[in-house]
Amino acid sequence: MKLMQVTDPENVFAIINENFAFLESEKIALERSGSRCLAEAIYSPENVPDFNRSTVDGYAVTARDTFGAGEGMPAMLEYAGEILMGQAAPSINSGECWLVHTGGMLPAEADAVIMIEDTELTGTMLQSFRQVAPGDNVIHRGEDLKMGDPLLFPGHRLRAPEIGMLASLGITELNVHRKPVVGFFSSGDELVDYSKETLETGKIRDSNAPALLYLSEQKETLVKYGGILPDHYETFLEKSRSMLEEVDMLVFTGGSSVGSRDYTARTMQELGEPGLLVEGISVQPGKPTLLASCKGKPVLGLPGHPVSALNIFDIFGGAIIKRLSGLAGKEFIPTVKAVLARNISSRSGRTDYVRIKLEDADHGLSAVPIFGRSGMLRTLAEADGLLTVPASKEGLSAGEQVEIRIWE
Repeated sequence: MKLMQVTDPENVFAIINENFAFLESEKIALERSGSRCLAEAIYSPENVPDFNRSTVDGYAVTARDTFGAGEGMPAMLEYAGEILMGQAAPSINSGECWLVHTGGMLPAEADAVIMIEDTELTGTMLQSFRQVAPGDNVIHRGEDLKMGDPLLFPGHRLRAPEIGMLASLGITELNVHRKPVVGFFSSGDELVDYSKETLETGKIRDSNAPALLYLSEQKETLVKYGGILPDHYETFLEKSRSMLEEVDMLVFTGGSSVGSRDYTARTMQELGEPGLLVEGISVQPGKPTLLASCKGKPVLGLPGHPVSALNIFDIFGGAIIKRLSGLAGKEFIPTVKAVLARNISSRSGRTDYVRIKLEDADHGLSAVPIFGRSGMLRTLAEADGLLTVPASKEGLSAGEQVEIRIWE
């Protein structure tokens, strides 16, 4: 390989957005739309609510019939009956009231609701001990949504609240961007399948594949696994070319040899134009990360060390998946605030991702750095999340409040 020209992380995110397009849309049932990104705008097909409703349990009235009411001189109203939930409201005459329940429909002539606790019912006469103004305790027709109001825009990721809102409007199908299909290869002659019971000397089990497949599925993708590629370039290229035809994104995890990284870079150049976009990222761990665009599809080359592979795929692979999935704008990542337990040194000009274990402390959460080489799986399993040390800093001091990106 030629000397690596590393790219700043923020520039990598910009490269991703500039080079890769949203996937095409598909129509799916509302109940299957969770976590998918809309491919079109949605407008309210009706008014919500479609009738004036009470916000309390009380009595529907014409507000002017209560003017001047107080503890010493209550307003006297004739009790006309109860409006049951789901029942169309009858008319109301001057001087009358109807018992209504929270969310219930009001008579067309009623413009306010007196709360039950401000009244006393004796036979068919209701005493109101306070006056109400027009609009008190009422949500009006179309107050939540008016027909034609914009609800959601293209690129919005659907959550339970949005699904519930759309269901309340009778919307049963949505146009969303389809899920990306992500293909994975491991590479290196030293690797064997993780299911192998007995290891030959010099061999190691492939721990990256099952971890990455799970992480990718968490990001709402469909996954394909092509197995372990040997350090043989023709085989490497042939299998990669075949897999690329079947997926929207291709991911390699390199072996420990320099040759396997060479094969990944050469393959990226052969799979289609424009080829390599990133030949290294100024991060630790994960510097020898490769990114290419081959026939418009992203191809990501991850380092072989497990910590690097998972960190890089979570951060940069995740950004690619969001782009393909049609996400518009920034999506917030779950984080927690904690107090750093130890000093962390860092090199200016390089972004560091530090594994963190969270512990309870008197002041709240304590962030304990976990140090170790990127090939040490135990340190990864012990971590609750990642702390980002930006390139502009030369480290962080114990006692600082920091933000931890949580591992799911």
